[in-house]
Amino acid sequence: MINILASEIANYFYAFLLPFVRISAFTISAPVFSLTAFNIRFRIIIATVLTVLAVDFIEFDAQSLGIDRLITLVLIQIFLGLISGFILQIINGAITVGGQAISNSMGLGMANLIDPTLGNVPVISQFLVILSTLIFIVADGHLILIQILMQSFTTFPVDQTFSLNIIYALFIEWTPLLFAGALLLALPVIISVLLVNAGLGMITRSAPALNIISVGFPAIMLSGMIIIIVALPRIIQRIDIFWRDGFNVLVNFYGGL
Repeated sequence: MINILASEIANYFYAFLLPFVRISAFTISAPVFSLTAFNIRFRIIIATVLTVLAVDFIEFDAQSLGIDRLITLVLIQIFLGLISGFILQIINGAITVGGQAISNSMGLGMANLIDPTLGNVPVISQFLVILSTLIFIVADGHLILIQILMQSFTTFPVDQTFSLNIIYALFIEWTPLLFAGALLLALPVIISVLLVNAGLGMITRSAPALNIISVGFPAIMLSGMIIIIVALPRIIQRIDIFWRDGFNVLVNFYGGL
């Protein structure tokens, strides 16, 4: 007959609970895993499997934990998981803002689609977000995220606390990408469309009888599509750089805690 002490059961439970909370919070907020296509059951399965793998990296004595200390550690794990996902969601936000700027310059600002993760966004933003997701998957971003998450239990154990000053520094350093990244992504297309607009203005000035609304809008939209197709390789390269920078920030975040 196998005798299992209550203290051993408590250790196993807490060793499973704390990483499970961090991983679950991460799957709620991280790109790809936070899509509505991944329903709650699938997220629970992923979090459970990853937690079983992460238990081997966790060593601490649950008997020394009081209820107040346990609640504090659970809240810290939730916060870490959400922040980790939010770091990468800023990239999707930058891509969405850049796509919105491109859509407005092409006259497609009112052509919106419902994005389950970002809400009501223009069609160009939807296209760029889908493209970004494909780049993320092709670059094995989901596997890199899982690797970083597993290593985080070694660099930052579940029984440690940290200072919020690190989070403040991270926000100051990383969140400007939401606007700077959007500008880098959209500026070449916006400038090109602006030159097309200037050319149409000169044509209208030389031929006042020309209806600029009936001619200019299709011309701007068609030229914008052509410009996006021409600039697509550079856009893909820029999005790939965004994801790589996001992974580096996530690794440095856990290493600096």
